[in-house]
Amino acid sequence: MSRMNRSRRGTGAVALGCLMAAVWAGVVGPAAAQGLSDGLRALRERPPEDEVIYFVLPDRFANGVSSNDRGGMTGDRLVTGYDPTDPGFYHGGDLAGLTARLDYIRGLGATALWLAPVFRNKPVQGPPGQESAAYHGYWITDFTHIDPHLGTDLEFRALVDAAHARGMKVYLDIVINHTADVIQYRECAHGDCGYRWARDYPVRRQGGLSGEPINAGFVGNGTAEDFARLTRPDYAYSPYVPAGEEHLKAPAWLNEVGLYHNRGNSAWYGESALDGDFSGLDDLMTEHPRVVQGFIDVYGSWIDTYGIDGFRIDTAKHVNPEFWQAFVPAILERARAAGIPNFHIFGEVYGFEPGELARHTQVDRLPSVLDFAWQRAVQEAVAGASGPDRIARVINADPVYAGGAAAALRLPTFVGNHDMGRIGHLILKDRPDISDAELLDRAALAHAIMVLGRGVPVIYYGDEQGFTGDGDDRRARQDMFQTRTAAYADDRRIGATSGPYDDKADLYLRIAGLTSARAADVRLRRGRVVVRTADQTPGTLAISRLDGGGETLAVFNTSMEARTVNVTVEASSDVWRSLIGACPVRSAAPGVVTLSLPALGYLVCVSESPA
Repeated sequence: MSRMNRSRRGTGAVALGCLMAAVWAGVVGPAAAQGLSDGLRALRERPPEDEVIYFVLPDRFANGVSSNDRGGMTGDRLVTGYDPTDPGFYHGGDLAGLTARLDYIRGLGATALWLAPVFRNKPVQGPPGQESAAYHGYWITDFTHIDPHLGTDLEFRALVDAAHARGMKVYLDIVINHTADVIQYRECAHGDCGYRWARDYPVRRQGGLSGEPINAGFVGNGTAEDFARLTRPDYAYSPYVPAGEEHLKAPAWLNEVGLYHNRGNSAWYGESALDGDFSGLDDLMTEHPRVVQGFIDVYGSWIDTYGIDGFRIDTAKHVNPEFWQAFVPAILERARAAGIPNFHIFGEVYGFEPGELARHTQVDRLPSVLDFAWQRAVQEAVAGASGPDRIARVINADPVYAGGAAAALRLPTFVGNHDMGRIGHLILKDRPDISDAELLDRAALAHAIMVLGRGVPVIYYGDEQGFTGDGDDRRARQDMFQTRTAAYADDRRIGATSGPYDDKADLYLRIAGLTSARAADVRLRRGRVVVRTADQTPGTLAISRLDGGGETLAVFNTSMEARTVNVTVEASSDVWRSLIGACPVRSAAPGVVTLSLPALGYLVCVSESPA
């Protein structure tokens, strides 16, 4: 139950009626109403920078079919993984429920649906007393089928078809770095196995420097001929597969122990960042040609079979660059052959400096990465922890990405997620005592900077309903439906809402207004980015988006005081109209416009070049 009165509305809100029509006219196009084939053609012609992505964990979104809650298994929660009272177990959401709620998502202005992994997972893992379930989807055993907790392959097809019929793309969250924790080591138990470095446990000695010579002639040059000499996987630990799990993984090649590094848990630096097990999860030997081709075949088949529109790549920075250099062009070619020329691939690189992120586009040749640097800069600015100049520094570093500043327009941006926590929680960490009204305005401002700024905005499910959460990871993965988890039920909410899937909730309406404005103005999606003003303390951020046809100016006030500011613009930008807020009719002087912004407010002003 919100503490706020529903009547309060933000200064940056836009009337939805006319602008929702612009979403269809400006982004999806009239072909959407002419049948599925025309709709798909229009959808696939859209470049990635035109999208607004909605990221969802299917288990937590909507329960459409209760019969699959336990994944077709019988027994207690340690067998089935189902316990809707525990944030670490399955709660019953599924693909059927998600399909039934697509209009709710589309009404928010989302044009692409990013699904957390939907592949079959190992339902429960963890040492005794520390077990949890794979509700999140990242403990995959079968990469070829839908997890039965979420539904069936046919229900997945129905979801994709229904999304496409609404002009929405579907992006799959894929995992390559690791599988579920199946392989064990005889030297240790329950995954508590420290990383064994190559300098101490070389591949050509069994169990250490003084061990028996093995794998004669192997040099690690990446060729199939060389890997044929790697016949013993027991150079660091003695790996084995527990009885009954020898054929658990699919495709079958994933059951070969020698296709994993088997060096123990990552220490998160040096070689271990690439070759170590991710908290016990089996780390694949992604430099092996069989693994490279195997994953090209596996994920290529999802494009061929379902017409998937893009991949988000989990833990991308923990995979060797040579893998991506082979995988990405093969997948893009597979997509082109399937008639999907704008297939969007973006990797997860958990780091907050543009140079670190850009390195994976330059060296690994990933087409794009999630913009964690943008997230941190926006978070600090809207919480008042820093000025918006940090956002400007992120934008000014865009040329370091492969493809330069134009490629940065395709970086997915976000303000919170399922790992670090929701933006409401992150604001409250810095400002625990703020009023409900201020919390709503700061959360809305964060989304405004994301949607109206540079890049492809990603809305994390539930943020539009004012979810905050108590922290990161499972504490930020609330149920959209009526929850039975006490830790979720007592969360502080942002803004007014009348219940699940409320399309009149305060933040839903504010975000829908923002996405509508973005859809109505092509420069907000594709225009060249120029930072006009960026204060070093809480204050003004002004960003121009330019093309040959004019200028669109987005201005934000991160301070608690109303401001009147002069902003430099193009000398040719003289006459203005308002897209969001109240803009002046004319510039104050050639090349300067004077704007008034409320506290924590924002404006979007448009000037078209004379014909």
